[in-house]
Amino acid sequence: MKERHGGDVYRNNVNMDFSVSVNPLGMPEAVKRALYDAVKDSVSYPDITAENLKKAVGNMLGLPREYLLFGNGASELFMAVVHGIKPKKTVIPVPSFYGYEYAAEAVGGEVVYYGMKREGSFGREKENAFCPAEEKGFYLNEDFFEALTKDVDLLFLANPNNPTGGMVNKEYLKKLLVRCRMQKIIVVLDECFIEFCGEEQSMLKDVEQFENLILVRAFTKIFAIPGVRLGYLSCSSPVLLEKIRRQLPEWNVSGFAQAAGIACSLQENFIAGTVDYVKKERQFLEKGLKELGITVISGKANFILVYSKRPLYEELLKRGILIRDCDNFRGLSEGFYRIAVKSREENRILLKTIGEIQWEK
Repeated sequence: MKERHGGDVYRNNVNMDFSVSVNPLGMPEAVKRALYDAVKDSVSYPDITAENLKKAVGNMLGLPREYLLFGNGASELFMAVVHGIKPKKTVIPVPSFYGYEYAAEAVGGEVVYYGMKREGSFGREKENAFCPAEEKGFYLNEDFFEALTKDVDLLFLANPNNPTGGMVNKEYLKKLLVRCRMQKIIVVLDECFIEFCGEEQSMLKDVEQFENLILVRAFTKIFAIPGVRLGYLSCSSPVLLEKIRRQLPEWNVSGFAQAAGIACSLQENFIAGTVDYVKKERQFLEKGLKELGITVISGKANFILVYSKRPLYEELLKRGILIRDCDNFRGLSEGFYRIAVKSREENRILLKTIGEIQWEK
């Protein structure tokens, strides 16, 4: 499995980056100011317990601060989880984010990949955990429960899924968590993109109900600060939290990250505006891609999974546009690409460029 992520603007000549799915509205001005102001505090160590950050994010989420643990991005937290739990067997539905596999393999246990079913939208919303797509989509149903046996220690699951953008409905998630609790399986639920979709399907308010749930989010995507590196997890089990905390280095959250996170916690209106903006631009981009003959796997996130027989990654990169080649995702093949939803102007340029490529012989 090739290790490749989006955002490699350092080794490519890139004018427009559609490979990284961050907020097209950019970083909030209040967060920029907080980062500038944090410069003067760089002469001191950051708060090792991040108390002000815990308080601010706890208030934002409506959760007790003792349920929260912060990391240098969600990726650090995934690694801390597996080192803290030391699972002998981990289940990962695919296609999904490579970071789960990367973390799970670090402790040497068995990793089982469950291939999500693929089907078009035939009005089977009640049977499909993933919202049906206009084209063929990937989803889980209750057959997946058979893979959650007593010898499984850990399950990674994303909502919305990356790279498909599919959403898991809350009713299904609760059934899955009950099943996992019965089998003593810990569930890591990645909600790093859920703010773009609204909070209706989030399990954030149910963390206290399921002690086997570790819910992970990040400020990276919704607040467009991937360079700051700030993620957090929420869990109601003190035992689990302590196991994970012990795997994190001291002072792992910089003063800049703490200042940015506190500022982000006050951006409720910014998030609401983002949801509406991304929905509108996603619909615009999906429509344009379909008109160009690109197969679109419709989702709910701020990115779109597409399939094309043309080598879009290579052809677009020649023109200074970077998209995410998804051929290194388990469960996908050559020809699948993930495209971020960006501003209307950027989306128009992308569609125009793809149109030019499609007409070339």
